[in-house]
Amino acid sequence: MDRLQHKLTKEKLKYQLTAKRNYSRKIVLGSIVATIIAATPFLFYLYEYVPESKTWDTIFGTYTSLEYESVKTGIWVLMTKVIPLLLSLIWFFTCRHWWYHVLIVPIAMFSFQCIGALNDDIRFMDEFHIIYLLPLMAIVFPSIYLIRAQMFNQINDADKTMEELEEEFMIKPKTLWGKVKQYF
Repeated sequence: MDRLQHKLTKEKLKYQLTAKRNYSRKIVLGSIVATIIAATPFLFYLYEYVPESKTWDTIFGTYTSLEYESVKTGIWVLMTKVIPLLLSLIWFFTCRHWWYHVLIVPIAMFSFQCIGALNDDIRFMDEFHIIYLLPLMAIVFPSIYLIRAQMFNQINDADKTMEELEEEFMIKPKTLWGKVKQYF
């Protein structure tokens, strides 16, 4: 009996240690995400520290602004696209609602805009990106509508709350990499 009690106590301590580690990881990850979100105004205004010249030599290479005539203007345009993309990605990876797949559409839009901002040869940057998003929207919107229709059918047939149905429809990968792999 004493041996069984000792084994149960040992397993309980092991479980508590694992739970503490998982909690610590969540706290650290949450702190990193909160810091990135809080730092976005500072990240946006990094363009203020870029020279007003046509070329800029950095440790990553030389950037030459062809279309904008100023590196500062080019980086400003890039920051207006990167910051919303960053915030949309954080929202996508931390969202716990059933509709979070809809966030793929603005993520794709901001990605196209970032590519357009980096491509100096494009004259009209935000003109026709919606055409590239149409196939993506043609998949995402009906999928979200079907999930919503299934949820409301189950609400009418059963006595489940909205939170229980959201929990039922959620796909929960364990890791960030698992969440990324889910889409590719």
